Parts: sequence; structure tokens; C-alpha cells
Amino acid sequence: MTMLDTDRPTIAAADVHLTGRERVVLLELAEDVTLEEIAARLWVTRNTVKTQVRTAYRKIGVSTRADAVAWVRTSGLR
Repeated sequence: MTMLDTDRPTIAAADVHLTGRERVVLLELAEDVTLEEIAARLWVTRNTVKTQVRTAYRKIGVSTRADAVAWVRTSGLR
């Protein structure tokens, strides 16, 4: 069971203070690409992307990529 399968309401994108880069990284996660590919696209290291992903996950209240992608699709983040 994922966090989004529970009775907890989904946090809307407007209610979360994400940095511009965290938004970009979350949108990239919705694509079928690796962290290495995201890092290359953004001209940063894989570790930088991992840190941005971890921080974004904490802010949106998820712990897996699948949950983050589901959040992106339901939250209105674009």
C-alpha cells in the first residue's frame, strides 16, 4: 500500500513550497528516465538530484518515486 492509497488527502501543489528546481526534478521523475539522465539534463551531479528528490519527497509527504509521480499527476503541478 502506498501513502496515496490511504485516507490522507493529497497535498495540492499550491500548498507546498517547492523550489523551482524541486518542481523540475519532480516533473522529470514522471518521465521514464534515471536519476543519472535527469542529472545530465540539468547539468548537475546525480547526488544533487538525489538531494533534491529527497527534499521534495519530504515536502510532499511521500517516500517512493511511484508516490511522487502520482502526486505530480494529481496535485496540479505543471
